[in-house]
Amino acid sequence: MTKIDFKKTLKEYYVPPKEFVILDLPKMQFIMVDGHGDPNTAQEYQDAVEALYAVAYKMKFISKKTLEKDYTVPPLEGLWWAEDMSTFLTREKSQWDWTMMIMTPAWITAEIFNEAVQQVRKAKDPSSLDLVRLEPYHEGLSVQIMHIGSYDDEGPVLAQMHSDFIPNNDLVENGKHHEIYLSDPRRVAPEKLKTVLRQPVLKA
Repeated sequence: MTKIDFKKTLKEYYVPPKEFVILDLPKMQFIMVDGHGDPNTAQEYQDAVEALYAVAYKMKFISKKTLEKDYTVPPLEGLWWAEDMSTFLTREKSQWDWTMMIMTPAWITAEIFNEAVQQVRKAKDPSSLDLVRLEPYHEGLSVQIMHIGSYDDEGPVLAQMHSDFIPNNDLVENGKHHEIYLSDPRRVAPEKLKTVLRQPVLKA
């Protein structure tokens, strides 16, 4: 049985260069949880991530057992926004809203998702389980870059993306700031963290 690693098969989306690139993303399927607050301190955030991973791994096991399709669970991703978007540059994280999510293969059906949720409920029943949903997400035209370093050092890169690269390429913002976390912050030093920074755009 072949085990699919989407970071390799979808390398263009998950492993960009360390310079701004423009790409057109297809509609993809995710499990998602919405929330608010500082991801470093908010219990709501920790509960959301726990529930996402529990369901993601249960779906993987069901897929392997019943469909004979195995895959590596993709990395955690986040959509971020705030009433005052300047808080992303000033890193006022308590003001942030977010949707945490994990990409899910297209062959994972609603039935498999529901079965995974029920199995997780019986096994550990994380507090945010009922908030997990399965739905498509289509960003389309986007700008992205690989950021290497601390999450708190993203500000200058984001400023360059929004104030320089996007307008200079006749583009305008079109949707929520998107991050993909390729490194485990529990095991990787802050200065070595790899994070994809992405912004959906439209042609001006």
